[in-house]
Amino acid sequence: MTLIQAVLFMGAIPLLVGYLFGSINFGVVVSRLLYHEDIRTKGSGNAGTTNILRTYGKKAAALTLAGDMLKGVAAVVLCRWAGALLTGGVEVNGVYAGYLAAIGAVCGHLWPVWFGFKGGKGVAVAAGAILASEPAVLLALAVVFFSIAFASRIVSLASVTVAVLYPIFTGLYSWYAGRDILFTTLCALIMGVLVIWMHRANIQRLMNGTEYRFGEKKK
Repeated sequence: MTLIQAVLFMGAIPLLVGYLFGSINFGVVVSRLLYHEDIRTKGSGNAGTTNILRTYGKKAAALTLAGDMLKGVAAVVLCRWAGALLTGGVEVNGVYAGYLAAIGAVCGHLWPVWFGFKGGKGVAVAAGAILASEPAVLLALAVVFFSIAFASRIVSLASVTVAVLYPIFTGLYSWYAGRDILFTTLCALIMGVLVIWMHRANIQRLMNGTEYRFGEKKK
């Protein structure tokens, strides 16, 4: 494998593969197939699990969550395997290719090419990508997420908090695992910033004290 080929694979190709996987937005798919509607015209207009749950209920939300997580898993696993294989079986190269695929998958979910570049907020697909890349990091983030979500009943607060913590936890885990801390933390930071940016309206409502709490009736 030439240097140019290695650079292309370790850079552009994982990002593209992740983006194409991420562009399969299951919120839109589920709402169209089961209800003949577009979830982006309902509720908050977001194509994510939370809006699906509020609009259509638990079954649709479970299908959406599973699909969005699985596409993150698939993108990372495929690029991780191919990255190691095409660089002479070097496993760490596969790990780094997986991180790039994770960024691509989140971008695809936020701006899906198949659905007019209007998608969700990236939490579920990011969770799937983290599960495939660093399960221990996802476990730590899940503890924080559910603790905050159950205590506050504000999903957006839990989502933003874990997005902030993700690069920190990734850096600590990379140090423990002997990986390139700068590269992995930077990738995690990019994903975290993307998720936080997509929650900017929620952050404003949190600051104003008007953010929706799960289970309350809308006024």
